[in-house]
Amino acid sequence: MDGVNRLGAATSPYLLQHADNPVDWWEWGPEAFAEARHRNVPILLSVGYAACHWCHVMAHESFEDETTAAFMNEHFVNIKVDREERPDVDAVYMQATTAMTGQGGWPMTVVMDHDGAPFFAGTYFPDQPRHGSPAFTQVLQALSAAWTDRSDDVRRTAASVAEHLRKEAVPAPYALTAERIDGAVATLAQEFDAQAGGFGNAPKFPPTMVLEFLRRYRGASEQQARHMLARTVAAMAGSGMYDQIGGGFARYAVDRGWVVPHFEKMLYDNAQLLGLYARLGTALGDRVATETADFLLRELRTAEGGFASALDADSPAEPGEHAHEGTFYVWTPTQLVAVLGPDDGAWAAELFGVTADGTFEHGTSTLQLRHFPQDTADRARLDGVRRRLLAAREERPRPARDDKVVAAWNGLAITGLVDAGRRLGRPDYLRAAIDAGELLERLHLSVDGETGARVLRVSRDGVAGTHAGVLEDYGCVASGFLALAQATADARWLRLATGLIDTALEQFAAPDGGFFDTAADAEALVARPRDPGDNASPSGFSSLLHALVDAHALTGEGRYRDAAERARATVSVLVEKAPRFAGWSLAAAVTMAEGPLEVAIVGPPGDERDALVARALALPGAVVVAADEATDDIPLLSGRTPVDGRPAAYVCRGFVCERPVTEPEDIA
Repeated sequence: MDGVNRLGAATSPYLLQHADNPVDWWEWGPEAFAEARHRNVPILLSVGYAACHWCHVMAHESFEDETTAAFMNEHFVNIKVDREERPDVDAVYMQATTAMTGQGGWPMTVVMDHDGAPFFAGTYFPDQPRHGSPAFTQVLQALSAAWTDRSDDVRRTAASVAEHLRKEAVPAPYALTAERIDGAVATLAQEFDAQAGGFGNAPKFPPTMVLEFLRRYRGASEQQARHMLARTVAAMAGSGMYDQIGGGFARYAVDRGWVVPHFEKMLYDNAQLLGLYARLGTALGDRVATETADFLLRELRTAEGGFASALDADSPAEPGEHAHEGTFYVWTPTQLVAVLGPDDGAWAAELFGVTADGTFEHGTSTLQLRHFPQDTADRARLDGVRRRLLAAREERPRPARDDKVVAAWNGLAITGLVDAGRRLGRPDYLRAAIDAGELLERLHLSVDGETGARVLRVSRDGVAGTHAGVLEDYGCVASGFLALAQATADARWLRLATGLIDTALEQFAAPDGGFFDTAADAEALVARPRDPGDNASPSGFSSLLHALVDAHALTGEGRYRDAAERARATVSVLVEKAPRFAGWSLAAAVTMAEGPLEVAIVGPPGDERDALVARALALPGAVVVAADEATDDIPLLSGRTPVDGRPAAYVCRGFVCERPVTEPEDIA
């Protein structure tokens, strides 16, 4: 190693985790590629994120090993990328990885030529041969030999893969009809796990965006959609994936029955699930939304008012030992008795499914709550048990926190907190959403007369990073600002949102009406990424589609509606073939088909206006803005007046409104 610590000043906590490795890491950039050309060695790209368990394992086994690092340094230029900071780089090379190996995941390991064209890809490689996988050092030796001895073959492979990435077929747009939406519900029903809830088998990820589509859906299979929704939200809420004493959801469950989670807690999951449960309008939904919002404010909120990206899956068992997954969250019957005493300890073990054999590792169990107590006394007992267990858990070594602020995920958090704050009567949630919005405005946004409104992807400790925002940042932040505009009737948020949407329409538009994931003037990669499919968080495409729909509802601007209509047609093939990855687009599509409903409520604040707002918010997909008086700065509110001094609700579609009503039951 040349003694230069190139990761020491990085914004990313993931890169900082590797700053002291004996591997001579470079950040992604032209300097690393120039070094590879100068030395005539291939580039090894390693992609992961700070809360990734297997990233930690591979780092300990290989990147912290002096011998392995020495070979990497001699035969490769090694680049480390945080996938959450550079989703564009991750998307291109994950597409290559799945094309070359049939699967993807993190850590992702890609070896490429000097033009960024990959000729080898994989995920985690162990330090010793295991289960048919070669040791990482064996892989490195073979790749170095191939580069030296079979360079023509290597370059042909790289050129072929690069050409495949650039020529990814984009289906022609066609109408997303009601029949095709019904067909998506039928396909989801075939993949639905009627026994355990959710879709498919293990591992089980929270299908938040699909569930929101099922909540909004009105069609031939409405009853079936409601059943899939209700079964899944109940299963997740009672599962080991949900933190039964601290609130918030882990990233996914490793088993079909939602018993054992992969314990990392991601902001993007919890932000979306918070909003989903709040919008259910049920006792279960209100409880889970409250607990999840409280988790966000307690454990992910930063000093600057934003929200950190994640909590790690691992926590150290003892000082000096390597981290172990899940130890912060799991319990034994003996541990419960030690905290709660014999009676409450035994009661809690039965209630939470904590067994002598354990449901996780080493005789420990995750906490599940499959049957929430209905008796008032038992609920009070449960509240006391949870408080004591949470206090005891706070004494354990805590999982690390990835405290970078990602623009898109903070946009999701703003939307979720607004949904919960308005529906649950929690002004503190709304205040937290405003604080996060102001942080994004202050650190992540810039407005230039030539380039328009722009978003920076990340910040940390109140300092903005340099990485340009991608489409999901524009879509999710704009949606968050539009949610704030509705909740506060402050036109500043509407102006900020439409500025971002206008930039997205100019910089990210594809010729067929869809969108690329990177801006036209962004750094050119080996291919320009474009993927409308949702994953754990909304795609850039679907997030911008929602922003366009809501912007049209608040402004009446036909160009936003037209752009949404053109974009909706480009996702029809995905809807038909893989609706599980089109849930957020489908949610927008059914809202567009029904209007959406635009509700302007004007009049003095108080119980009467609150009742009108609550009823309007119960309408799936409705855009609801309430204000003391009319204002031209938010066109939906323009010209609206109270009726006989009482707050009045104007229910509209396309700015064509019914007569104003003053009683909640009259809001259709």
